[in-house]
Amino acid sequence: MPDKEEQTKMDLSLESLLRILDYSSDEIYVLDGETRIVYVNRNCEKHYGVKKDDVVGRYNDDFFNEGYWTPSAVPLVSEKKIPVSMRQQTNIGAELLTRAFPILNNQNEIEYIVFTATEIKDFTRLIKSEEQPLHSELNEDFTNTFITNNKKMRKILSFCKKVAPTDSTVLVHGQSGTGKGVIAYHLHKLSKRKNGPFLNVNCAAIPEELLESELFGYTAGSFTGAKKEGKIGLFEAADNGTIFLDEIGELALPLQAKVLQVIQDKKFIPIGSNESKSVDIRIIAATNQDLLKMVENKTFREDLYYRLNVIDIYMPPLAERKEDIVPLTYSFLSKFNEKYNSNKIISEDCLHVLCHYSWPGNVRQLENLMERLVITSEAVIEVDDLPEVILEKVKDIPELVYSNSLEKALDSVTSTMVKRSYQKFGSSRGVATDLQISQSKASRLIREYCQSDE
Repeated sequence: MPDKEEQTKMDLSLESLLRILDYSSDEIYVLDGETRIVYVNRNCEKHYGVKKDDVVGRYNDDFFNEGYWTPSAVPLVSEKKIPVSMRQQTNIGAELLTRAFPILNNQNEIEYIVFTATEIKDFTRLIKSEEQPLHSELNEDFTNTFITNNKKMRKILSFCKKVAPTDSTVLVHGQSGTGKGVIAYHLHKLSKRKNGPFLNVNCAAIPEELLESELFGYTAGSFTGAKKEGKIGLFEAADNGTIFLDEIGELALPLQAKVLQVIQDKKFIPIGSNESKSVDIRIIAATNQDLLKMVENKTFREDLYYRLNVIDIYMPPLAERKEDIVPLTYSFLSKFNEKYNSNKIISEDCLHVLCHYSWPGNVRQLENLMERLVITSEAVIEVDDLPEVILEKVKDIPELVYSNSLEKALDSVTSTMVKRSYQKFGSSRGVATDLQISQSKASRLIREYCQSDE
């Protein structure tokens, strides 16, 4: 019989050790001598928005060259063969204090490089006490990176770099909540106008009778209720910058004609004035409507459509960008943790559910959900914290598994189904019929999963 110490050693298997490392508050990241990634713990999802299984086995440079972090500690560690500390920025906005430690073999060659990374905002005191110098040579363009792991979106971002330096009008189209306003601001920050104003105008949110005065301004006493000193319009306020006309399809036909004049001549006449004003602006417009069909129906001016559509960008829905769900989730989680002074984390089971949901409200829906979960959940955001509308949509996905533990997975699915059924029917008989089980079993499950919450 092994003694107690030997039994403890036997129980702590490699699998157990790796699972323990997943609970580390620091990221742990290991390269072999050829800089191939041989291990990462689960914090890589939080810092870079990619899952462990998609990282291990690939080369470190594959991710660095794609902009997942900057700068890289590998060249310095490889050359000097000494521990290095530096400040890094990741693709989803995390700022890290990263330490790299070379492990040498008997020939004084690097066998492994072990990295640990801590989010700087949580360890300010630790950073100040660091003995080794911190390097923060961040690429300026990197700080403006649009959060994405999706090939379509990366192609769009590459396209944006080409068109941003020009003054050409851009039309962004796609479903509501896909990030049309974000890409418009991204274009602005990449342009020569980045130090000028960026004005976001939602044409659907301003009443038609007010929109004209908001856009073009007015002179003193030009209409009842006007300010005595008059008012500068948004086109004039955006001078030397960019104006983003969201929901452009909601503009009334008379207003469309006036906007067309601004695009063509960079001039306009305020309400009540006889003099035109010149502006130096770039116009970016967006819509979730089919403007070409509106042109055919005579509800949108054909000449305005073609003036707007010099450069068009289509924003794909989140359902076509499944790779972005993880990085966006962690980005929003970090944002709302900071906003509400909390430190919530999300379970792997819950993240798995989010990845299987269709997201009809796109990125905006995911952002709103993460704010709700940070406010309403306990320390760990679990599957049961998700709203019913999401659980209802994912319950029939055959490959959906909430946990690596069969017992935990069965319990989670049973709990969800029983709670949903009891909420709908309100009786053991109704639950028994709905779930095709005996009434006595339904009563027991209701007591276990529903009444225990009361």
